[in-house]
Amino acid sequence: MMDKNIFIHTAEHLADALKKLDLSSKKTLLVVDEQRTLLGTLSDGDIRRSILAGLELHDPIDKSFNPSPTFFHRHEYSLDTAKKTFVKKQIELIPILDEARRVVDYVTWEGVFKESAVPRAKGRIDVPVVIMAGGRGSRLAPFTHVLPKPLIPIGEKTILEHIIEEFLQFGVTRFYFTVNYRGEMIKAYFDSLEKSYTLDYLWEKEFCGTAGSLSLLPADMGDEFIVSNCDIIVKADYADILAFHRKNNADLTVVSSIQHYVIPYGIVEFKSGGEVTGIKEKPEYSFPINTGFYVISKKCLPLIPPGKMFHMTDLIAEIIHKQGKVFMYPVNEKEYVDIGQWEEYQKVMDTFYKNGQRV
Repeated sequence: MMDKNIFIHTAEHLADALKKLDLSSKKTLLVVDEQRTLLGTLSDGDIRRSILAGLELHDPIDKSFNPSPTFFHRHEYSLDTAKKTFVKKQIELIPILDEARRVVDYVTWEGVFKESAVPRAKGRIDVPVVIMAGGRGSRLAPFTHVLPKPLIPIGEKTILEHIIEEFLQFGVTRFYFTVNYRGEMIKAYFDSLEKSYTLDYLWEKEFCGTAGSLSLLPADMGDEFIVSNCDIIVKADYADILAFHRKNNADLTVVSSIQHYVIPYGIVEFKSGGEVTGIKEKPEYSFPINTGFYVISKKCLPLIPPGKMFHMTDLIAEIIHKQGKVFMYPVNEKEYVDIGQWEEYQKVMDTFYKNGQRV
């Protein structure tokens, strides 16, 4: 049976589409009419481009979807054809239609290649990655009274190892850890590992906030670099994020996650004088929140005072004050988990990893 969350109608909103992507665990939705006649497809990339072009989350999807998608007729479908098409197109999902263009099924990359485990091609990124690993991790106390937060395990590996593995899929070979609290323990652990990448440490003498330790970076960093907090996992296309940063000639790009919040009460609407105009029962709102994942251009480094408390919010404010360019790259809700609090730590175990293995 097909997942109903994979279908969407043109009158539904971008926020509805994001929610359905999360519920279906897919990156593509099928746009259909009431008879499930295929009208097009709507991918997470289509939604991202629409938001960046100025559309609001409450806008309908009718201006955002692809009206000319790849599809198969059911009488012409074969596994061999599907494999060739997926490899050529590098897409996630292809609908199967009957003679009236109604969706009768769909196939996914994972389903077609499940026996041979052929991975989708990933772009390569040629920039270093800085992982901010110097904080005390107070939100995960009392665990962090014993271990530094970056060494807390997810399955059989530490948080830091899982974060690094995400980057290795995109060809990253150079990493920096900013360290302070129990930094020697972090270094001793990673010194004991066999690594296919280079790893250097930026040692804070004092706690410098979420951006201050970037002043310790060497001069040969290249034109830009990626910064990630040590307690987040972003499951997104890092190559596309970097390309977006470069295309916009950005000084700093913030990766944001579109989060959905339901107010568990009826909201009373009223006008001046207290006259009630209506009640919204348990309204749902969507907001782009900061994930703690950034692309930063090297020319921003002189804005960071050395050896002082300086947060990423301070850096962003300073860039904007000096007429620089700060952009947002949105990802959907399930592509981001903050492991820095216990309930989210359990969520990442359930969402991304089973028995210590990435899913």
